[in-house]
Amino acid sequence: MNDHPGMHSSAIAIVTNNMLTSIGLQQVLEDIIPMVDVKLFDSFENLLHSDPEKFIHFFVDSMIYIEHTQFFREQGKKTIVLIHGNMNIQGMITLNVCQSEHMLIKSILELHGMGHAKGDAPDPRHIHGVVRHTPSQTLLSAREVEVAVLLSKGLINKEIAEKLNISITTVISHRKNIMDKLNAKSLADIIIYSVVNGLVRLGDL
Repeated sequence: MNDHPGMHSSAIAIVTNNMLTSIGLQQVLEDIIPMVDVKLFDSFENLLHSDPEKFIHFFVDSMIYIEHTQFFREQGKKTIVLIHGNMNIQGMITLNVCQSEHMLIKSILELHGMGHAKGDAPDPRHIHGVVRHTPSQTLLSAREVEVAVLLSKGLINKEIAEKLNISITTVISHRKNIMDKLNAKSLADIIIYSVVNGLVRLGDL
């Protein structure tokens, strides 16, 4: 996804009448691209009333897309169609919203890192608005880095405890410290930090 730093009017539109999808996707997008305003619309008509030209991307429900195909196809790579499962829409970029938060974050990071160019290797440096640190400047201790990496790979507290041979209580303590140090609101923030700072590759998520 292509950002436009310095353009205060830059915004992303989520167009779906599914409130849970809207809110969940909004939270993830705001974590990944905090400088871009994410607007929610429950209908195509409401989107049209909000000056569509100002949006750099449209995340649109597949049914709304089908009803207004011409408009969204004219937007080209600005349009990402929200699908449920393995639905395929020829010639369009799609995002499966029926997957775990962990996999949804991975999918959006891949889209964002690749600039929508399928086949290119995602470059974490393309992810804007996230604090980056060299290894010597890292906010986290060596053990906290280990825990952050395992969390990013989808392991739960019990699995991390077993892998690192520590107690679940210690894992929970490390997790809290990680959240505090990164000022993280959710697991998404930990995953983004780990990818951007080279602690984990997108392919390992």
